[in-house]
Amino acid sequence: ADNLSDALKKLKITTTDSTADSLEGCLDCLLQALAQNNMETSEKIQKSGVLQVFASLLTPQSSCTAKVANIIAEVARNEFMRNPCVEAGLIPPLVQLLNCKDQEVLLQTGRALGNICYDSHEGRNAVDHAGGAHIVVDHLRSLCSKTDPASEKLLTVFCGMLMNYSNENDTLQSQLINMGVIPTLVKLLGIHCQNAALTEMCLVAFGNLAELESSKEQFAYTNIAEELVKLFKKQIEHDKKEMIFEVLAPLAENDVIKLQLVEAGLVECLLEIVQKTVDSDKEDDIAELKTASDLMVLLLLGDESMQKLFEGGKGSVFQRVLSWIPSNSHQLQLAGALAIANFARNDGNCIHMVDNGIVQKLMDLLDRHVEDGNVTVQHAALSALRNLAIPVVNKAKMLSAGVAEAVLKFLRSEMPPVQFKLLGTLRMLIDAQAEAAEQLGKNVKLVERLVEWCEAKDHAGVMGESNRLLSALIRHSKSKDVIRTIVQSGGIKHLVTMATSEHVIMQNEALVALALIAALELVTAEKDLENAQLVQILHRLLSDDRSAPEIKYNSMVLICALIGSEPLQKEVQSMAFLEVVSKLRSHENKTVAQQASLTEQRLAVES
Repeated sequence: ADNLSDALKKLKITTTDSTADSLEGCLDCLLQALAQNNMETSEKIQKSGVLQVFASLLTPQSSCTAKVANIIAEVARNEFMRNPCVEAGLIPPLVQLLNCKDQEVLLQTGRALGNICYDSHEGRNAVDHAGGAHIVVDHLRSLCSKTDPASEKLLTVFCGMLMNYSNENDTLQSQLINMGVIPTLVKLLGIHCQNAALTEMCLVAFGNLAELESSKEQFAYTNIAEELVKLFKKQIEHDKKEMIFEVLAPLAENDVIKLQLVEAGLVECLLEIVQKTVDSDKEDDIAELKTASDLMVLLLLGDESMQKLFEGGKGSVFQRVLSWIPSNSHQLQLAGALAIANFARNDGNCIHMVDNGIVQKLMDLLDRHVEDGNVTVQHAALSALRNLAIPVVNKAKMLSAGVAEAVLKFLRSEMPPVQFKLLGTLRMLIDAQAEAAEQLGKNVKLVERLVEWCEAKDHAGVMGESNRLLSALIRHSKSKDVIRTIVQSGGIKHLVTMATSEHVIMQNEALVALALIAALELVTAEKDLENAQLVQILHRLLSDDRSAPEIKYNSMVLICALIGSEPLQKEVQSMAFLEVVSKLRSHENKTVAQQASLTEQRLAVES
């Protein structure tokens, strides 16, 4: 401790008069003390005011420069020392040293700057201000192809410095991307894949940058996919695989890179991991199974990568994924169902899958999750069924396979995501299927639940889908029985509210359903239509210049139907509809104009 105090005193007077030898001795003493107790020594260095002295010692000519930089690197390992280093003016001289040729000086300077930047806003700003990142990126470029141990050590330190400099800072990450650091790092990974420390630094740097959208475009122009897959195949340790996964996941969000990863053979690696880990209960294996299967699903989100793996339904990958659905692992069931939902993104694939028995597999899976089931698996299986039900030719096949009954088992669910998918699946199934729409529309339990969900103010998606399904049951069945069931369950007011939706498609669906109600069961629905103030709403829709042409058209059709009811006709007469309708005769849309003439005649006759 006395030696340390002496050394610090000497250092304070050194700058004015001292030989290089006595300076070396003081610096060695500091390094020794730091090695024994870094934190305590750093505190003493800070109190002694020696940091300011270091700024003048950091010169390219001095033989002590590397040692001074090493001391700064050591003290900056402590969070409380980073700001004082910036305030002592150490950053500009350190950045200047990045221009020198001496490898030891470069190494210690890189360490010092990297440590000062770690989690320090002030440190990063100062390095940015002094232009440090640019010089380091240039060094990476010029050293990139050198494989001698000293160069690799320097490359590792410089990668680490850039990582600390830009970590979780979008502005500085963008700056590095604009400097073209990505192609250099990818090249580094390829050349130095045998060097574990450098590889690890590259991976962390990629993980850092890959979150940014602009980086993905740059990565797509490199052979990153190939390099990462090559590296992945060599890994045995869980931690190393996990590290590569952390880079793959954000990169795989980009469709171009998805395809590159598929072409580089990532899928085969993932399937192998699944096979090895599926029956294990080791924590690491469970984590790997989840990551691999999740990544597999992500790769299928790209249209090209998905189609490549589907291979007309004959692909070995597609077949393997199918085998996940009956598995006992919830994670694999989930990934399998999500994968099917992703494969079911075009009519051709959907038709092929339905013709090849996928529906039964999904219904069996849902059956296993009816009582206290896994919500994510329920949601995924329903998503897959909904997508499969989109092509017209699939609807009747799926209905006769019993999909509607399988889905209705989840009517009791209190989980909004499950409710939402259940509603969407039923709506897809009954599209233009009169018989099925009638059967479901007469199901009192279903209709009552829909009416209840139409009031789910906290869940706009569930509310919207419930309204749309109510309307669809009427539109596709055109059945009096269905209308009566909906009236008795209190559904009319929701269809009237739906006519005021901000979405034109929903407004339209509501108006068409209401026109059918008025045409088929006006007497039954009369009271509810009156209470819901339908006539006032129609007046508003027709008067509003922003209403779409189809909304105006269907509102007039509905008015013509409503005047068959005495109380509703009185309301129509009391609201000066003639005036609004006659204005629409000159509407730019021909269909609207024609309907306005017809409606005007009807109203004139009735009045």
